[in-house]
Amino acid sequence: MTAAIEVSALTKRYGSFEALRGVDLRIEQGEFFGLLGPNGAGKSTLINTLAGLVRRDGGTARVLGHDVGKDYRITRRLLGVVPQEIVYDPFFNVREILRLQSGYFGLGRNDDWIDELLSELDLADKASTNMRALSGGMKRRVLIAQALVHRPQVVILDEPTAGVDVELRQSLWRFVRRLNEQGHTIVLTTHYLEEAEALCNRIAILRAGQVVACDHKAELLARNTVKTLRVAFARPVTILPHLLQGLLRSGEGQHYVFQYDANALGIHEILQALQSVGVEILDLRIQEPDLEDVFVALMESRA
Repeated sequence: MTAAIEVSALTKRYGSFEALRGVDLRIEQGEFFGLLGPNGAGKSTLINTLAGLVRRDGGTARVLGHDVGKDYRITRRLLGVVPQEIVYDPFFNVREILRLQSGYFGLGRNDDWIDELLSELDLADKASTNMRALSGGMKRRVLIAQALVHRPQVVILDEPTAGVDVELRQSLWRFVRRLNEQGHTIVLTTHYLEEAEALCNRIAILRAGQVVACDHKAELLARNTVKTLRVAFARPVTILPHLLQGLLRSGEGQHYVFQYDANALGIHEILQALQSVGVEILDLRIQEPDLEDVFVALMESRA
């Protein structure tokens, strides 16, 4: 099957700075894919290259088999991008903006789909409101509607929930999940790693213009074997076993936090060490590594 997005040996330079350094990436049709990385990692440059806003210096970039340079008319119809920045035309209301955006793609009779978008994104009561009068969250909803107005097969969301309230975030994800279930490929960039962990099936992590990890979410999480152990004791502990002193991350009074590598040490060994000094445990919780732990470890290991 033709990939939804495929880039190979993609490079982009700004003077002596390499924003993209030979990026290879393949995103399959129908995936909910996460594209993560710190600021300056190259995420926006990669997205802008796919959208035709940045010219690559080398390599290839394709959307559903079409080259983003040679077949730009086709790829821009296939792609919908929700930008990170809030940009809008202050002279039109919401419906007019969406009708104009439809016209760019030659869609003259698109009101039924516009009405559906307005309803799904809770914008129906704002359809006649001038863009200048909308809140930041409402403007971001309009940006999402603009990206979807031509029914693109591939949707890229660049920090879509930055600075928005919880209600909008939840309604947005319900809508985007539904789009994905209908067959749309979704590519998400976000600094809220819990969102990527909850939503994405596969995740790529960029650093300094290169892909440093790309795998299914479960495989990425399995890379980090460091677990966190939270223990509540019946009374304050005065002396910890030597084994636990090296694992201690924080502790005061009756509550302690330890970290241990599950590949090197088992929980039963930790419990035996606690029992050896006769402490009474009221509560014990093991916290598995999450995507943020994996992300931080990757960034630190390649610093």
